[in-house]
Amino acid sequence: MLSSSSAQIRTLHSSISHSLSPKIRSYLSKDSTLRARIGSCGFPPTSIRSISSATTTIMASAEEARVPPAIPPPTPPFKIALCQLAVTTDKEKNIAHARHIIEGAAAKGAKLILLPEIWNSPYSNDSFPVYAEDIDAGGDASPSTAMLSELSRSLKITIVGGSIPERSGDRLYNTCCVFDTDGTLKAKHRKIHLFDIDIPGKMTFKESKTLTAGETPTIVDTDVGRIGVGICYDIRFQELAAIYAARGAHLICYPGAFNMTTGPLHWELLQRARAADCQLYVATCSPARDTGSSYVAWGHSTLVGPFGEVLATTEHDEAIVISEIDYSLIEQRSFLAKQILPVTQHTFHSRHNGEEIFTSLLMSRDLAQQKLVEVEAGYCWSVGTWNSILSLLKQRQ
Repeated sequence: MLSSSSAQIRTLHSSISHSLSPKIRSYLSKDSTLRARIGSCGFPPTSIRSISSATTTIMASAEEARVPPAIPPPTPPFKIALCQLAVTTDKEKNIAHARHIIEGAAAKGAKLILLPEIWNSPYSNDSFPVYAEDIDAGGDASPSTAMLSELSRSLKITIVGGSIPERSGDRLYNTCCVFDTDGTLKAKHRKIHLFDIDIPGKMTFKESKTLTAGETPTIVDTDVGRIGVGICYDIRFQELAAIYAARGAHLICYPGAFNMTTGPLHWELLQRARAADCQLYVATCSPARDTGSSYVAWGHSTLVGPFGEVLATTEHDEAIVISEIDYSLIEQRSFLAKQILPVTQHTFHSRHNGEEIFTSLLMSRDLAQQKLVEVEAGYCWSVGTWNSILSLLKQRQ
């Protein structure tokens, strides 16, 4: 992911041949450490003079690209169901069991259903190719999504369908599908940040051995509000959540399977951080814990409110967590936050011209470690999110 993004940045920057302004040239000539930082971010010396122009170009594109019009949140409050499913090696059984659980949640009044990450398959690189489905083909080629579409239509509910392994051509993705109340596939999110981890003596897992990273943030308007979607490791990247907040999301759904190492450390912490950062709801859904599987999930599916408060959660066994979402709290708490925590007023906004942004970054950001570039709506994006950013700009030009 990083190497691909860095290559895109270098290509973008090398395509612009303008020289540095006197102000930026002055900074670089006086500060050898700064020059080293720029170089360590993947910009060769011949590309440095194009960075200012590249920043200006990106900012111009971002200014031209308008945020989707805000939509009023649905009223009154509604119920969400987080379906923490037990997953087996039998795909047909997993699909039938998910159907039963969804029907039960809908019977209890849930209007929005969230399923776990990789709910139709064991979570393993060996399983992904075997259980993968051609979602675009649908029907018999994707029995998991066919079931979700049928239930969303018959039960008149919105389903954020966790994730399943998706086959598209010769590539595999970790993909979440969102179905509207008429059974329509409204959105498809491919996990952007693949989970590659190696903790000596504890666990090693590399999704990139079999899966391809997605490139596009996913935000969708539904009967239960504007929803942003991320999958598991995506939750660690505040930049993605910030995109969704800037685009008027009311809720971010993260199906995820944190493990027994990262789960107790960061699962709840990250959910509360994303909600508090963006002042919106965050919902997560994990598979139930199976200590006999090669990958053991932490569980603890959770709903977090717009001030970072845990509204509902569960332990590690199979469960349906039903809770209420009241979007009026977003406005109430957003108003309060503006009085006591005016974060957005303290953000360096993109309305400054490209040279001022670039100069600010040079003076205030450790590019060598953070690799940050100002792109859109006053936020700074890590290089790990560059594929998504470039894709957005292309779409919105």
